[in-house]
Amino acid sequence: MRWLIILIASGLFTGYSPIASGTAGSVVGVALSWLVFVPLWERSPWLALLIFAIAFAIACWIAGRGEVIFDEHDSPKIVIDEVLGMVFTMFGNPVTPAYYAVGFVLFRIADVVKPPPAKYIDTSIGGGLGVMLDDLAAAVYANIGLQILRAIIHLI
Repeated sequence: MRWLIILIASGLFTGYSPIASGTAGSVVGVALSWLVFVPLWERSPWLALLIFAIAFAIACWIAGRGEVIFDEHDSPKIVIDEVLGMVFTMFGNPVTPAYYAVGFVLFRIADVVKPPPAKYIDTSIGGGLGVMLDDLAAAVYANIGLQILRAIIHLI
């Protein structure tokens, strides 16, 4: 069970990347979004969101267990939050390489900068829930940014 938790918490071991482990985990999120959630979204947006919510709840538990295994709060090896953050960033947005590239950049910026309330969540909520929620907040900002960009492009 420990190995499985490490595998998932580290985003298929991308969390062990010596540099930019969160970015490496976000790449896994791009793949997961494109291969799993886009087909679900196209069939049923509600089902895709339900499965995402279930995956998010499980990821909270896994991230919490990862903190115990790695003996560190929000260890850089735990990137399941970036994986699912990237998935949420792309919900409802066009499925094109350009949108994925912009979404990736927006998510990474929001994840690093941690605009409020992400910064508050990161510092005040402990455990796996805190690990996951600050990246979900960053993903919401990135998703909104993509939605605004999409609206501007359609106006031009």
